[in-house]
Amino acid sequence: MTSEIAPVAADSIISERASAEPALAGARAAAVMPEPQQAPTTSPLDHAAARAIVAGIMLAMFLSALEQTIVAPALPAIGKSLGGIDDLSWVVTAYLLAATATTPLFGKLSDIYGRRAILLSAIGIFIGGSVACALAPSIWMLILGRGLQGIGGGGLLPIAQTIIADMLSPRERPVVQGYTSIIFMSASILGPVLGGLLTDHLHWSLIFWINVPLGAVALVMTERALRRLPRHDRPHQLDMIGAFLMVGAAIALMLALAWGGTHYPWSSARIVTLFGASAALWVLFALRLLSAREPFIPLSILHGRVTSMITGSAFFSIGTIIGITIYTPLYCQTVLGVSASLSGLALIAFMGGAVLGSQTAARLMVRLTHYMRVPMVGLLIAVSALAVLAADPAGRSLGEVGLLLFALGLGLGPMYPVSTIVMQNAVKPHQMGTATGTLNFFRTLGGAIIVALFGAIVLGGGTDGSGVVTLEKLALSHGDMAPAFHWVFIAAAICVAITFCCLLGVEERPLHGPVRLSEGAE
Repeated sequence: MTSEIAPVAADSIISERASAEPALAGARAAAVMPEPQQAPTTSPLDHAAARAIVAGIMLAMFLSALEQTIVAPALPAIGKSLGGIDDLSWVVTAYLLAATATTPLFGKLSDIYGRRAILLSAIGIFIGGSVACALAPSIWMLILGRGLQGIGGGGLLPIAQTIIADMLSPRERPVVQGYTSIIFMSASILGPVLGGLLTDHLHWSLIFWINVPLGAVALVMTERALRRLPRHDRPHQLDMIGAFLMVGAAIALMLALAWGGTHYPWSSARIVTLFGASAALWVLFALRLLSAREPFIPLSILHGRVTSMITGSAFFSIGTIIGITIYTPLYCQTVLGVSASLSGLALIAFMGGAVLGSQTAARLMVRLTHYMRVPMVGLLIAVSALAVLAADPAGRSLGEVGLLLFALGLGLGPMYPVSTIVMQNAVKPHQMGTATGTLNFFRTLGGAIIVALFGAIVLGGGTDGSGVVTLEKLALSHGDMAPAFHWVFIAAAICVAITFCCLLGVEERPLHGPVRLSEGAE
């Protein structure tokens, strides 16, 4: 599955308490204990400083999101330049694995050491990884650079979302958090286009060099303003054993899901071993959570009804969005028989609906008392669109499919801001980074699992003698893929239905505070 100098008022309070007489120790302890729950939810930042922070962290998040998609069009040119054609898939996999594994770790570290220090470190690591990639003399040096990039990129999203929570009141957060979904969806469309243009007309290394000036701008925009951000961190113990077990379990699982059915048959010894290792590490991680003095993920987050239910809903909903994003072009090309460029238009319709749904939900959350009804209505729309697509995958025109995908995105889009806001609204300020990192970790893990599920359905009917088939082979084939996508859309509808059931278990807690910054932003 986030800062350095506290407000002057807080310093004076601490100083006064430190000088109080020992006879008042009991009263002093009683006054100190509730502080984490009663910490200010708004920062003393003025509008200019707040906007500078928001702009800086949005740029940092855009860099992280862009790197997940910009590399794919450049892979042929990279292979021709550096060699190692058989290892090209690791250029993408290394980044995704590193980013996923470090997301919860960065969230935890931001609760211990403060948001500013950890965010600036993440940006610095990301820039260093970008330089290493651009200068890589061989394919494996490039892969190592991508892993370093992923480590930094994995810290950008959770810390940025946590900074928003530190800086704004609960009622101010939805609109700003809604912008993050625009950042990621825009990057998913712009990334392949920009990567192709830079590679075709200039050089593939520029897809990495471009991060250096942009990252430097992000550093400058946030460094000074973040000094004034209120601190909610508290001394924590970092459970390194728990972190190692969780990261190891996730990496083994994601490798098995990425390679199964494409690089190796599902029944091969390599895939079975990876699944077995992942299962064993997850069991050990669960035991560690029960025995550690301070677990890597607090049990209050795992056991809490709101936090556990909203994490489950994000797992299935965001995973479904990722799965639909990946398999929509293949569906359009193999079932509808359209070109790659026209299939891209269908994907843009889906993303456009998701952006509109995300922004609509974010703005309604600050105006409605029963704000959870917004994503629940959206999920009903999404299930309906998937049911229509599943009923007759091959019997619709591209225009009809585009409208259905737009409706699907409109229904799923609200889950981006809603899941983040509800999670942050349910935890204490000093747990904000850990909770946000955990949420993003399970979002990504859900994406990996659901993409693998969709892939197993699509690829299952096209295996060759070795039990291995690739999406590229399917895109060039002329077989009837409509039955496979019939079951893909049914599987997606089931995932959305599970999301709806999870939301039914979420307690609707009021969002408090002013909405001055949100209104000003509009």
